[in-house]
Amino acid sequence: MTSEIILFVNPTAGRGRGARAALPASRVLRDAGYRVRTVLGTDADDAAGRLREALTSRPAAVLAVGGDGLAGLALQALAGTGTPLGLVAVGTGNDFARTLGLPVRDPEAAARFAVRTLEGPGPRPLDLGQVGDRWFGTVLAAGFDSRVNDRGNRMRLPAGRFKYDLAILAELAAFRPVPFKLALDDGPVLDLDATLVAVGNGTSYGGGLRMCAGARLDDGLFDVVVGEVSRAELVRVFPKVYKGTHLSHPAVTVHRARSVTVEAPDITGYADGEPLGALPLTARCVPGAVRMLAP
Repeated sequence: MTSEIILFVNPTAGRGRGARAALPASRVLRDAGYRVRTVLGTDADDAAGRLREALTSRPAAVLAVGGDGLAGLALQALAGTGTPLGLVAVGTGNDFARTLGLPVRDPEAAARFAVRTLEGPGPRPLDLGQVGDRWFGTVLAAGFDSRVNDRGNRMRLPAGRFKYDLAILAELAAFRPVPFKLALDDGPVLDLDATLVAVGNGTSYGGGLRMCAGARLDDGLFDVVVGEVSRAELVRVFPKVYKGTHLSHPAVTVHRARSVTVEAPDITGYADGEPLGALPLTARCVPGAVRMLAP
């Protein structure tokens, strides 16, 4: 291991905040005595390939400078390697950083925290979700929430978080419960008509929606939240998701499991805000899969 830290940068994150955040973060790291190497790519595949190549130098840590998409991309390269990952969260949602209790949209504070952790208590081994060969840190979404993602991704305007607020309203107007099949660990298959199924390694998605508010990143289990509510009830309950108080609603059920298979027609699964593919999907919780610079 060296005294080098890699800044893995998405220059377009948060409408340009990623590019601007790399400079103050780099300055903090250099002032602390670290050599800084910046890695970015022309697209996601190129960036991931460059990061994997850079890891051959055995850096002290990688700091992902961007949003949840870039953090997720970093996880694909770092899971299982032992190289610590820190976050300089300057994207639109920043849910992984929120779950971890890290600074958001403050690159100097995030870099200072990373230095203190490396020189003090050290990184924490934390769980990740895995679907096939894809890793995720926050929530696998299926149902109403994933259709919001679908719609938001098709919308060119407006930009930022407001686009997804509009997508929520549009989906509320058209949504009907979906027939799901849900298998938890080795238990029987559950048949249910649900609004959504959220498989939470972390607590939140969508820029602070605390759908899986009770999830822990170090217990080796997913929190699987199932909402079986009508469209009218969804309109009343959904605002509670921002505080996590929806979990007390009688039509919301929370299961805990190491492995989850979710099946439903015409539904795409999303994790860390990125599409995983059409259901059915099987996710497993992998204890200690990544070492994070986190409290």
